[in-house]
Amino acid sequence: MKIKVDIDCTPEEARVFMGLPDVKPMQDALMGQMTDRLENAMKAMDPETMLRQWFGGTGWDQMQKFWSLAQGADKDKAK
Repeated sequence: MKIKVDIDCTPEEARVFMGLPDVKPMQDALMGQMTDRLENAMKAMDPETMLRQWFGGTGWDQMQKFWSLAQGADKDKAK
């Protein structure tokens, strides 16, 4: 014996009918947290921020001074 039942309902109606919890608020909260973390990670990859971290917070100006001094040292060696 075969019995076939077709139920025409939305996923929301099926969830309520089966007594499953609504996890949409939890999913929205987690997606918000993941978005914040991703945005913070992208900010950390900003070239200026990376230079500040590498040079101890002094940033681009310190790097330019370093390269200027390095170029000056090369010119002194050439003489």
